[in-house]
Amino acid sequence: MSIQVTTAFVEQYSANVQHLVQQDGSKLRSAVREEAVTGKNAFFEQIGATSALRRTSRHSDTPRVDMPHARRRVSLEDFDWADLIDNEDKVRMLIDPTSDYARAAAMSMGRAMDEVIIDAALGTAYTGVSGGTSVAGQTAIANGGTGLTLAKLLVAKETLDGDDVPENGRVVVCTADQVSDLLNTTEIKSSDFNTVKALARGELDTFLGFRFIPVNGKRIDGTKLVPVATGTTHRRCFAFQSEGLLLGVGADMTTKISERADKNYATQVFCSMTIGGTRMEEARVLEILCVE
Repeated sequence: MSIQVTTAFVEQYSANVQHLVQQDGSKLRSAVREEAVTGKNAFFEQIGATSALRRTSRHSDTPRVDMPHARRRVSLEDFDWADLIDNEDKVRMLIDPTSDYARAAAMSMGRAMDEVIIDAALGTAYTGVSGGTSVAGQTAIANGGTGLTLAKLLVAKETLDGDDVPENGRVVVCTADQVSDLLNTTEIKSSDFNTVKALARGELDTFLGFRFIPVNGKRIDGTKLVPVATGTTHRRCFAFQSEGLLLGVGADMTTKISERADKNYATQVFCSMTIGGTRMEEARVLEILCVE
């Protein structure tokens, strides 16, 4: 055999692009109330509870009930994503990665949407005529030195039930760590206690009337979208009812692919959206601190 045969050896390059593991789009958008909005700030009106008055005599005056009114402010933010693909890059890569860039952009926009929703749930809401009055969330369920437990879920359920929060649309937002906590709970392992049978697949979907949505995506600084309490390792999970959080969409996610004459006609993938979020009612959102 010729000792020069190695010069005929070839190298093979894949014609496909693999996306590294990452959260693919928004997990929470479909779980919250969504409204189309215009302008820098949008306001959503609210009316409170009233009581019927007992009539005490015949031909009495018609009673007047003062209906309590409030409003919540949503401030919109702009999000952009862009990158360039030189024509020479397409030649050297043997493929055209344009569509893969567009998909990566869409995935990042979805994570940004979840970040806005989570920050709205756990942050400060704004009310008042001009939206200048800050409102904090209700007191969180204490970490108790444990992860997510059955006891904490029961407290969350009791709290929501006690405030007459509707049972439909209840969600718990957590991470993979809290799902593992629950899957290792004796009561949840029992098929008699867990009618959903999700454990047969190693999954946890619905329990105690809550639908579980694990969110494991990362923020731009590398931390998880579901944050920890400042100075601790206590994950700020939360339970909510769908009407308790609002996602305002000024401009939905739009992707544009075009040539840039000012960049030697390189292909630009551009993606943008304008959104904002707010907590609509404190009684519908309950933070649950969990040790990791």
